[in-house]
Amino acid sequence: MVDTDRITGAAKEFGGKVQGAVGDLTGSKQNAAEGRAREAAGTAENFYGQAKDTVRDAAEHVADTARDIGGRIREAVGGLVDPDDVEDRARRAQGAAEDHLVRARRSVRGAADDASDYAEEAYERGAHALRHGARGVSGQVAAYPLASLLIAGAVGFGLGLLVNATRD
Repeated sequence: MVDTDRITGAAKEFGGKVQGAVGDLTGSKQNAAEGRAREAAGTAENFYGQAKDTVRDAAEHVADTARDIGGRIREAVGGLVDPDDVEDRARRAQGAAEDHLVRARRSVRGAADDASDYAEEAYERGAHALRHGARGVSGQVAAYPLASLLIAGAVGFGLGLLVNATRD
């Protein structure tokens, strides 16, 4: 059975890719950054779901193996060992496997949360840097309008030369 975190993670990842692409096409850096952050969070959630599936499958395999080994020991030893003792040991082994499953789930969830927090922090830092850069550029343009106009004209002329040079 597929874990629901895999499904929702894949959906968020796809939605983030779409939002990022739309942001890139429209020139909206905010939408592009939000899309990338949503994509990263969806990827982390998808990985978390995959890890949960893997851990669940491994725990089931360990429990099945423990039951199988317990049955074989009962058959092989027969009356020499108390069957209740063997069953008790098998139950303890299964309990230990379930404890490992719980710990693994916590670890994987922690890693997914850390990845999500990292993506959110990167998005916030990028948005802050963008706002700070825009204020800096607008301040320079306001302080030196003639120089800004000359620089913009030179950049436009350079781009025109590049475009014209590629045609020839």
